[in-house]
Amino acid sequence: MHTYHIHIQGQVQGVGFRPFVWRLAQQHALVGWVNNAADGLHIRVNAKETTLQRFLDDLQQGAPEIAHILNCTVKIVDPEPFGAFSILQSDTEATPNLVLSPDFALCGDCRQEMYDSTNRRFHYPFTTCTLCGPRFSVIQQLPYDRDRTTMQPFALCKTCFAEYHNPEDRRYYAQTNSCPQCGIALTLSGREYPTSREAIADAAARIQAGQILAVKGIGGFLLMCDATSADAIQKLRLRKDRPSKPLAVLYPDAAMLAGDVAFQPDDLALLEGAAAPILLLPLRPEPASGICTTLLAPNLDRLGVMLPYAPLLELLARQTGKPLVATSGNARGAPVCYTDEQASQQLAIIADALLTHNRDIVFPQDDSVAQHALYSRQPIFVRRSRGYAPSFFEKTSPEQGSVLAVGAELKSTFAWQHLGNTYISPYLGDLDSFDTQERFEQVLHRFTTLMQARPRRLVADQHPGYFSTQLAARLSAAWQAPLQKVQHHEAHFAAVLGENQLLDKEEPVLGVIWDGTGLGDDGQIWGGEFFVFENGLLTRVHHIEYFDWLLGDKMAREPRLSALSSCFGLKGSEERLSAKFTTSEWKLYQKMLETGALLRTSSMGRLFDAVASLLGLSDKVSFEGEAAMRLEALARRYFNKHGLPETLNNPAFPQAGPLTGASIAIKPVFQNLLDGLQQGQDPESLAARWHLILVQMVKNVASKVNIRSLAFSGGVFQNSVLIDLLIHYLKPRFKLYFHHQISPNDECIAYGQLAAASRNFHY
Repeated sequence: MHTYHIHIQGQVQGVGFRPFVWRLAQQHALVGWVNNAADGLHIRVNAKETTLQRFLDDLQQGAPEIAHILNCTVKIVDPEPFGAFSILQSDTEATPNLVLSPDFALCGDCRQEMYDSTNRRFHYPFTTCTLCGPRFSVIQQLPYDRDRTTMQPFALCKTCFAEYHNPEDRRYYAQTNSCPQCGIALTLSGREYPTSREAIADAAARIQAGQILAVKGIGGFLLMCDATSADAIQKLRLRKDRPSKPLAVLYPDAAMLAGDVAFQPDDLALLEGAAAPILLLPLRPEPASGICTTLLAPNLDRLGVMLPYAPLLELLARQTGKPLVATSGNARGAPVCYTDEQASQQLAIIADALLTHNRDIVFPQDDSVAQHALYSRQPIFVRRSRGYAPSFFEKTSPEQGSVLAVGAELKSTFAWQHLGNTYISPYLGDLDSFDTQERFEQVLHRFTTLMQARPRRLVADQHPGYFSTQLAARLSAAWQAPLQKVQHHEAHFAAVLGENQLLDKEEPVLGVIWDGTGLGDDGQIWGGEFFVFENGLLTRVHHIEYFDWLLGDKMAREPRLSALSSCFGLKGSEERLSAKFTTSEWKLYQKMLETGALLRTSSMGRLFDAVASLLGLSDKVSFEGEAAMRLEALARRYFNKHGLPETLNNPAFPQAGPLTGASIAIKPVFQNLLDGLQQGQDPESLAARWHLILVQMVKNVASKVNIRSLAFSGGVFQNSVLIDLLIHYLKPRFKLYFHHQISPNDECIAYGQLAAASRNFHY
């Protein structure tokens, strides 16, 4: 018999791992101890070698579902006598070196207890256990223990204290444990109630009466109203200045959800899982609940839906008994409110009442948004935040040092490689507003404080006007840390390479990087790029032919400008487009195009805008991606009716132009679309044709450069129709690689900057 020391790294704190190990030790009749430390979880046991191996096998195979083991090392240490197996107090002395657990959704056992009238937590809206509840949002210091979270002010009552110290109880060492006697209190617009049940009943009655409520959730406030009330939704849109951006809907249960949207088993597994994101699902033609689909998702065929992930939301949804709008609690352009003071100041003009509680939030987070491509079932992140961040399951070499990447301007995140772990922040918003800039710096500062360390290197985008780039320069000077800059689309490519462990791959990889904007090495606006990565060398081999970038950011807000630029000089373009402009605008823009803009672009995002405008879907937008989403919905409608063509080389779908040089001709494609409109072809078929042309374009480039491994990144690849078509037509001839832990949009830039910096790409 020997004394063994076991060190487990990964997502092993705040997931019920210590109680699990204690119970497993009892089953194997082992003596020793387990404890949390700053670098993971440690176990010491006396055991025979065969017994230890069985214990380790059971530990790996039976670990809590929400745990994630990255590394497990075992070594023999000096003999040590033990009388029993115990859980020790956490070691707090060392510098933190561990994966941080995200917030977890309400588990089935806690949900069942809330509806048991004989249970002392009956209708208690803050029930948790070792398998569910807030983690990242409430943590103040590491390692994760109650006195280092915002649960510290809530002293456990006698009964909760007994649960906390009872190894047989599922709340054994549950750091967020509480009950109505010792726990968190609700207030509704400043009013305290005898019980939470009465507060929730009043809140539900207000929603049923057509009011808008600001409700404090896990990571911040939600604005909620009756999703079946047109008046309530219109009032919310007007007050929030959100004319057409889709609104997420919270359903009390899966049964009611099934009447409004279609979903598959993998969808339901996500909705009911530990992360419980908002999921984009196909709307049924006539939703059974009576939700106002045209107001919730204007001109779209899918709805963002979720099931209650917090007990407070569970009770409110059940009490109301109908689907509820549940959108981020923020003013337009501002980050989500997460303190009562912020909500009182910013949401008072939007919400009729404020339902809040006295558990503080440390790290604010929006709800995550995801989807599955309809046919291939490829998972796609639209927004990665609550339930996922800051976890990222990639173990790197500590020798790479401590490197912080600050990402891009839109869809901002930061990523930190530290002591062999990679952390990716929640989505923090677009950095074109002062409030979001402040939030970005605040969260970054709190994170470095939590980890008790400072980065030794920084990485940023090469665009000098980005706030994130300017912040990195300031931090570089303050911390005396060197700053490296990585081109935007090269960071996209590095992100998908890194996520799929392709950075050390010997065979070449073709990167298809399509998005809205990014400063290129030649000073132009890139966005329709093809790169090759081979032997550490990254080369831009092809790109969409440049077209004029009109009026800066105005072009992104007005798809008609993209249509005008991409169709300039083509037959039939004036007939199709002139009505979209005033006479003076038309003359001015024609003169600008004849003269030639100072900036030109290869942006695929702007080309999606151009096609959407051309087909009459959208000339001006109120949110990013609106035109492209409508175009995707139109194409999906066509394929749902007609299916997919048998072959991609159907004569009805023109080639994207011969690949005789680096530039890929796009004018012939737009001429074909204009001709189709002139001939009276259905816009649905033309929307489908556009998507098929893009797949053909990818195939053409891959064939020309003779590369079989294709990796895709950029916001365009949130388009699930495009993903389905790529998989349908290009597999199995090509190996296709997509993002799976992070979003393909600019949220992945920070991680891509880390990946590029770690390999020192050369060009």
